[in-house]
Amino acid sequence: MQNTLLDKAEYKVVKTGLGTWRSFGYQNGTSFHEFKSNATWLGLPLIHYTYGRSPETGRRVCAKGVIAVGRLAMGIIAIGHASMGVIAIGQLAIGFLFGLGQLSTGIAAVAQAAIGVYFGLGQLATGYIAIGQIALGKYVLAQLGVGTHVLSAARKDPQAIEFFKTLPILRNILH
Repeated sequence: MQNTLLDKAEYKVVKTGLGTWRSFGYQNGTSFHEFKSNATWLGLPLIHYTYGRSPETGRRVCAKGVIAVGRLAMGIIAIGHASMGVIAIGQLAIGFLFGLGQLSTGIAAVAQAAIGVYFGLGQLATGYIAIGQIALGKYVLAQLGVGTHVLSAARKDPQAIEFFKTLPILRNILH
């Protein structure tokens, strides 16, 4: 049986005013697609999108751009199953400022497991302000909370109540 990874991949290439699409169709019906915008910023394409496995390597290609979208993505704004960026969205989202996903990090993080520096919201949450079923932080609103000022079923710290009243979304609930 011949190893098709040793063959030179012949892509269908479409150049548009916005960027270049490369596509490859496998005999089994799966495909690989990649788009890179012509516009760049700091050497990165403004938009980089990937889908499928590269015919040269048989592996997924990490999308790298200002806006990166793919199963693996790295960029200023990264969207993918595993993503890393200033703003990251995905199942595993490693964000510097903001992460959104099942497991995410960032100064602010929203996820099932949210590891936030300042704000965390999720089933399991950490942060200076942490809101979740299980939460750890300075100001905590949780079913089970650990922190300096905790508002939970077991503990009703007066400073926590006053703090959470200042948040517009919780103001009417806590009055």
